[in-house]
Amino acid sequence: MTSWQPEPRDGEAIARAAQALLSRDDWLIVTHERPDGDALGSALAVAHMLEALGKRYAMAAGEPLPPRFRFLPMYARIQPLEAFGDRQFQHVVAVDCADEQRFAPVAQLIAAQPFVVNIDHHQTNPRYGQVACVDPLAAATCEVLYHVARALGVTLSVDLAKCLYTGILTDTGGFSYPNTTREVHQIAAELLASGVQPYDIAEPALEARTLEQMRLLQVALRDMTLAPDGRYAFLLVSQEMLASCNASEDDVEGLVGFARSVETVEVGVLLRERPDGLIKASLRSKRRVDVASIAQQFGGGGHARAAGCVLEGTLEEAKRAVEAAVIAALKEVDEACKS
Repeated sequence: MTSWQPEPRDGEAIARAAQALLSRDDWLIVTHERPDGDALGSALAVAHMLEALGKRYAMAAGEPLPPRFRFLPMYARIQPLEAFGDRQFQHVVAVDCADEQRFAPVAQLIAAQPFVVNIDHHQTNPRYGQVACVDPLAAATCEVLYHVARALGVTLSVDLAKCLYTGILTDTGGFSYPNTTREVHQIAAELLASGVQPYDIAEPALEARTLEQMRLLQVALRDMTLAPDGRYAFLLVSQEMLASCNASEDDVEGLVGFARSVETVEVGVLLRERPDGLIKASLRSKRRVDVASIAQQFGGGGHARAAGCVLEGTLEEAKRAVEAAVIAALKEVDEACKS
């Protein structure tokens, strides 16, 4: 028999992170640019923990937050950079940031030699910071933070549970991705026991789409590129397409899943032209290809089944470069299966 409550894979790292939060005060909580459900859920979960401990903290964002997550408790407390003036923080909690560049937009708020606690689950994380609590086998950073909350002994309130559940739900694709484990379901059950109502989170976080996003999807799918053998697919989104659909940058989120969902496709790719002219690539795979290794070729990173990177050049130039890398990766896994 095993206990109901799952144990962390690295209890020592969890303990170090918890002790760091306990022993210091006046924290800046940061996460990556264009935050998703796990990023915001993680940041707000840390805020709930620090508040329960009586610690001072602030949360900063270098850009507008995705409105679909406004149901999260304390979402409105995340402040824009201009709200801080010249203030700088000595103590930083970075959550769901695969590397330090992911929170570069708020770097002006961080002192020259800060004490950084790095809590993450990306396999490409280099373990930066004075305390690194990184579990690449965790489905979400919120899974790691569940164990941090337990180590701190804070009450698993319904508000804290909502934040943790949101991160786990979104990063497992509604408990459908290969990263969904027995432990993930055990933690989810604990969070539901705290009062979380699943549909109140699943509907805005996973199901709801703006009309503009549906129009953008329609345009993007019309020009979707499928490999001759059907094993990869590309969706391209230009600034012109966004303007024609009156869509926002947030409306692009989640579209890559439609490329991946084609029955024959192993790797789905979304290439999005950013306002600064750079190309953001989002890569997803089903079972065999490690897309993090593809993203790393272009200075990015992520997980084996979900990764991203940024490229220079036009959409078509970026497509040619990433397509070549995808073809090489598919060939590599084919050869590995033969050996």
